[in-house]
Amino acid sequence: MTTAVSPTPAPERTAPARRRRRRWHRIALPCALAAALIVTTLVAHAVDQPDPAAPGFLSPVAATEHGGSRLAGALRGRGVTVHRESDLLPALLALDDRPATLFVPAPELLHPDTLGALGDLPVGTRLVLVDPSRRVLEQVGLPVVRTDRRWAARTVRPDTDGRPCPLPEAARAGSAAAALQHYTASPGHAGELRRCYSGGLVHLPWTADVVVIGASDPFRNDRIDEWGNEELAAGLLGRHGRVVWLDLDGPAPPPRLGTGSTGEPAWSPLPGEAPDERRDDDGGANGGPANGGSDDGGSDDDSPDQSGGERPDGDNPLWAAFPTWFWALLLQLALAALLVVLWRARRLGPPVTEPLPVRVHSAETVLGRARLYQRARARGPAAATLRSATRDRLRTRLNLPATASPDEVTALVARYTGDHPDEIHELLYGATPATDAELLALARSLDRVTRTVAAAHHPSEGDPR
Repeated sequence: MTTAVSPTPAPERTAPARRRRRRWHRIALPCALAAALIVTTLVAHAVDQPDPAAPGFLSPVAATEHGGSRLAGALRGRGVTVHRESDLLPALLALDDRPATLFVPAPELLHPDTLGALGDLPVGTRLVLVDPSRRVLEQVGLPVVRTDRRWAARTVRPDTDGRPCPLPEAARAGSAAAALQHYTASPGHAGELRRCYSGGLVHLPWTADVVVIGASDPFRNDRIDEWGNEELAAGLLGRHGRVVWLDLDGPAPPPRLGTGSTGEPAWSPLPGEAPDERRDDDGGANGGPANGGSDDGGSDDDSPDQSGGERPDGDNPLWAAFPTWFWALLLQLALAALLVVLWRARRLGPPVTEPLPVRVHSAETVLGRARLYQRARARGPAAATLRSATRDRLRTRLNLPATASPDEVTALVARYTGDHPDEIHELLYGATPATDAELLALARSLDRVTRTVAAAHHPSEGDPR
């Protein structure tokens, strides 16, 4: 008679502690996933935002997504002359005291000592600044201050804040992606300041006609086709029929001061040039272009630049074939899949054996296995298991080797039980029971045969039992 063994107390005391130690996964994994999504979103936003200091940013000869070649083409299609310069002094000289638009897409790259020249432009000139910083506004001397800034550029109507937009170019364009950085008049300014797109664009009738826009989206290749971006950008730049496009490759160097013929300090030109010379796209000076010249002292941006020619894009074609948000989404999905894999494979080591909390009796194990067979309706495997176990017991009792044939086992068992050999053969090697009742009858018959052989046969000395 077996006695039940009480559960071991030690595992019961340590099991809750183990569960408590593992509960931190339920908090850490969701927090880690949320943090990963936030970091990925911030990185994707930083990658998607254009860098004004990058070569090719709003350049009339750059066909990248942040370039301005499509805008330059649209201006030429309207009959506007595009004159590209890579330095502020040649750009100022290219104005020629005639009506023109000076387009500065990256004013932050200008040297602080040269920014004041933008405040002394001649009458009849329009100055267009893209997203100027507070420092640029102060050093140019504009009575404009920056206010709030959005996470991304928003497409709005010119009169979205309830006030009509007095700028004809914005009124014709309609909705455009101009609401990113907002501007307003500086405190104490009593002059006129026209605000459009909820302050994303301001127009200041000053000594020169000044337009400050807080978003580069309407000028970029990747967004110029959206809404009224092209109409707004081309309208702002093409008013006078001539655009001097200041295309800076990086931060401008400090100017060098020299002494002119009048004794006044003047900017020193590049080495090898006279003080009154200026470069244009064909490499000529203001005395006449290299190829015979034109009356505006330069050429449009179809000609290669002498300093390096057309800028190679150098982008991966596969990267450029899809928008940035696609790659950001793909990165987030890959990160989520990695976290799911780590969550499902949280056992990061070999299996560790643990003691059972209670002892299980053999009868309970047999009963549990029998119920599994019954639930699965596995009569064939159950009958085969019973017959195999019975044959093993009979061979042991009858001192038969494991290689004994079925006929030998059947004949010897029939001799001790008195049954017909065919009945014994059917019992030990027969067909699979079709019902549970037949399986139960088979189990009882096998048990009867085992008991009969065990009672009739006396094992010899040394027989392992």
